[in-house]
Amino acid sequence: MRTDHFIRFERVDSVEEAERGLLARLHGELLRIDAVRPDVVRLQLSRGGSFDPKPTYAVCVDPLAAGPDGPVAWRAESGEGVWRLVTDELVVTLWLDPFRVDVHRTDGSVVIESTPDPDGRYWTYATLNDAWTTRRRIGRDDAVYGLGEKGGPHNRRGRDFTMWNTDVLNEHATAEFRAGLDPTDPRADMTSAEFDPYYVTIPFFYQRDAGTGSAVGSFVDNGYRGEYEFSREDEYRVTFHGGQWTEYVFAGPSMAGILERYTWLTGRASLPPLWALGYHHCRWHAYKQQDIEVIARRYRDDEFPCDAIWLDIDYMDGYRVFTWDSERYPDPAGMLKGLANQGYRAISIVDPGVKHDPGYAVYDDGIEQDVFCRTEGGDTYVGQVWPGNTVFPDFATPEARSWWGALNAKHVESGLAGIWNDMNEPATGEIAPQAMLFDKGRAKHERYHNQYALLMAMGTIEGLKAARPQDRTFILSRAGFAGIQRYAANWMGDNQARWDHLWVSMPMACGFGLSGQPFVGADIGGFQGDTNPELFLRWMQMGVLTPFCRNHSETNNVDQYPWSFGPEIHDLAREAVRLRYRLMPYIYSAFVRASETGEPVQRPLVLDYQGDPQVVDLDDQYLFGRDLLVAPVTEQGQTSRTVYLPEGDWYDWHTGELHPGGQRITVETPLERLPLYARAGAAIPMWTEAPASTDGYRPETVELHVFDPVVDGRWESVLVEDDGLTVSRDEPDVEPERLTTTVVVTRSGGEVTVEHDTSGPGYAGHARTRFDVVRHTPA
Repeated sequence: MRTDHFIRFERVDSVEEAERGLLARLHGELLRIDAVRPDVVRLQLSRGGSFDPKPTYAVCVDPLAAGPDGPVAWRAESGEGVWRLVTDELVVTLWLDPFRVDVHRTDGSVVIESTPDPDGRYWTYATLNDAWTTRRRIGRDDAVYGLGEKGGPHNRRGRDFTMWNTDVLNEHATAEFRAGLDPTDPRADMTSAEFDPYYVTIPFFYQRDAGTGSAVGSFVDNGYRGEYEFSREDEYRVTFHGGQWTEYVFAGPSMAGILERYTWLTGRASLPPLWALGYHHCRWHAYKQQDIEVIARRYRDDEFPCDAIWLDIDYMDGYRVFTWDSERYPDPAGMLKGLANQGYRAISIVDPGVKHDPGYAVYDDGIEQDVFCRTEGGDTYVGQVWPGNTVFPDFATPEARSWWGALNAKHVESGLAGIWNDMNEPATGEIAPQAMLFDKGRAKHERYHNQYALLMAMGTIEGLKAARPQDRTFILSRAGFAGIQRYAANWMGDNQARWDHLWVSMPMACGFGLSGQPFVGADIGGFQGDTNPELFLRWMQMGVLTPFCRNHSETNNVDQYPWSFGPEIHDLAREAVRLRYRLMPYIYSAFVRASETGEPVQRPLVLDYQGDPQVVDLDDQYLFGRDLLVAPVTEQGQTSRTVYLPEGDWYDWHTGELHPGGQRITVETPLERLPLYARAGAAIPMWTEAPASTDGYRPETVELHVFDPVVDGRWESVLVEDDGLTVSRDEPDVEPERLTTTVVVTRSGGEVTVEHDTSGPGYAGHARTRFDVVRHTPA
């Protein structure tokens, strides 16, 4: 992003105290510095002398109301050429001439600092024709994490990124990002694991100080196209092509603390239905009703656990959303009822594009209700997707969201359990999207492009809740923005059946998790291209240990059903999926924690071991929940790999061998397993068997696998049990209808004790009567 013609703001004219901080005047604009929480501050600069009260739909709380810790204590201080806003945990310094804003912790350590250019000029804020930019200091060895869905290594340092939701495999949508790049540059290839930008935009990142290990965070509440440049030695640059500078700065120093505060602002994932955590079958293929029924029977006959069957675009009549192809599916309600009787849920794809087709009821009604996006001249905007010419709901209006929600509510009356939102960047094929205006033509495309999928999910969930107010919703979305976690899960879009895409799904998922979205997963086996037996199995072994577990591939690929590669691969894949189902109590409890605190289910080791320099650039292994370490096989023919074990002690899941942490070990990786380790001191709840599906499964016994610690200390694990389906009553002083069991493992003087305490009002259908403790001790 060139900024050589940008006009810098250089001098503050006046400053006064405001309700929650400071209000300054400079260059005809207003700057607000507000204390949000003791360790969070908001910086906001007006345009045309006024503030945008709702820059995006990301923030879901009033940031200036009393937070969960109560009102924020702060004070203002003034001196010669400087004002300060001081809380118990940070100091914001506003320098008047030259203008700059610095934030430090109260101990003096740096949160953000403006940086001068070679001529000594500060670029705290500069603007040109609605775009704006800022520059700040960064240590040469500092690490950068977050930004949601990004390719390449998990540490974003040394690279630049564009924030623009993009249909990654569309040559028209990606052309500008590939143009001018050397053909050998991986970003010139839209199938590369390093291509940028991707489907989801989340302008939130962490900066980890290389010297101290402490972290700070930044969230820019702006939906316009943005650029983050982390490739320079001593500074980073942030640029947005429109909108106001509204930024939340997090003092940290804990990454987990930053994430808790970020998800307080933007919301946390709703608790998913238990079946959504099972294994999902999906394929883009012109199935007929009987094909679906045969596949469903095959899973049951093979005793291969499966909870969900998905329907891609060919179930529709000519790709018209909210329709069924009556020749392929003569009795969809009957089919869905039959699937439900076998313990399956069914999910159908619903794209935002509505076929431009007078006489098609959805199109006609949308025209009559005036809910489609318009152009500057007042035409209904027309793009090109699967049905051909296509119009798009104006989700920036509540009327369009309600209209869309009602369509979804009617759609699931057939017996569908969830909705799959695809092509919602929005994808417009070979027709450029910029002429698509929002808010009845009052807002240009760029304001809502990155928010389109978020707004679509808001409308979808409105309909699902209206249709089934007592049931938990499930929506899967390809695109998204900050806050998408409140409404939908994300998958990583149209990946490749390649080893590098298996690998990149790990840092990509961890980037999602650090950006507030815990419910993520990649298409197992790869979506585009032909997978092979080894790649499929290795992906399956990893995929069962990720939050969202779905096998999906493109039409005309080789079949990649579990039974497609012979009995050996089938049986090993089944064992992998059975492990996921046995771990369901552990996985579900991790999702409960995510819904309450924002803590991700799949996460990089740096989140839990922030001070360990060995994990700063580690992105080929991850933690699944708090107590399982997963180290997938990422290369063809790989028979061994190196695994880094962080602080503590770790049990090999397969052999029971105990390994001290803080070291790298080389382990064998035979075809039948991938490296998996359990933390010493953990109590991991498991079902005693893997059911065919979670539907109606209410075991009387839950195993507690206790991994004995070898040093003195105290370890705590939590199991949460509820019906897995219904929404808890949200009433003051009413406990959720669940049971919470806290298991405490203590070692003292060589003696290990295990204690547990269960609390809560319980729930209808609870059947567990006992825990079986399974002890794992050093060999």
